[in-house]
Amino acid sequence: MDSPGGTALLAGRRVARVGFGAMQLGAQDAEVLHKAVDHGVNHIDTAEFYGDGAVNALIRTALHPYPEDLVLVSKVGAEHRGDLVSAQKPEQLRAGVEANLASLGIEQLPVVNLRRMDVWPGVVAEGDQRVDIEDQLAELIALRTEGKIGAIGLSAVDAERLRAALPAGIACVQNAHSLLYRESAELLRICRENEIPWVPFFPLGSAFPGQPKVTEHPEVRAVATELGATPAQIALAWLLAEYENTLLIPGTANPAHLEANLAAGKIRLDAATFARLDGLD
Repeated sequence: MDSPGGTALLAGRRVARVGFGAMQLGAQDAEVLHKAVDHGVNHIDTAEFYGDGAVNALIRTALHPYPEDLVLVSKVGAEHRGDLVSAQKPEQLRAGVEANLASLGIEQLPVVNLRRMDVWPGVVAEGDQRVDIEDQLAELIALRTEGKIGAIGLSAVDAERLRAALPAGIACVQNAHSLLYRESAELLRICRENEIPWVPFFPLGSAFPGQPKVTEHPEVRAVATELGATPAQIALAWLLAEYENTLLIPGTANPAHLEANLAAGKIRLDAATFARLDGLD
């Protein structure tokens, strides 16, 4: 079976470079998960706080017992209490890991991303939820030693804290990043230097202020027409070409959109086209 986008290593395990982000899934979307796995996806990004537990429950119902090569990546650092709120204290991180293990029906989470609340977008930690990353990493290292998690990643982090976290052994970094939004360029540089997988979210932009919609840019649309692709596929292909250890996790509940996202992994941008797009920043 082909691996969409080729493969790269994540926490020592080989995964398809085009994975799947589960955040948008609802209770009736098992078909999309089955289709993703059937098409070679073996990296699924999730969290217990997605859908207040409903997304993890769907993953378990749809895919358990899990394929041997499937890498489930979850995250901790937030909780769903009507709205999404910070859960940054070490004991809350441990509780989040335990909740993920229970809802997914596994004994170890291959990778757990610490969702920091320092940088845009979304909730920013306040008051006693402003916790030093060293204290958080100590708890996650303990969980790794206990075998409850396999590796530690970071999500929505700044460069200073990424550098501070490197000695703990960081398996991946997730930050907002797209062809038209490159505020995380310094983090990507650190990932390159340390050969850390880079997992950009909002790869097509978002509704948050300052996050332009990549698919609406005239040059992206022009390249898409020239290559017989969609603008979204061009945006994803550019990210794959930017760094050999980029792992994409585009999310959708639409099976047709899923197939289009996976097909982006077959698009090869020549040097001139990549440079043309790269200059849009």
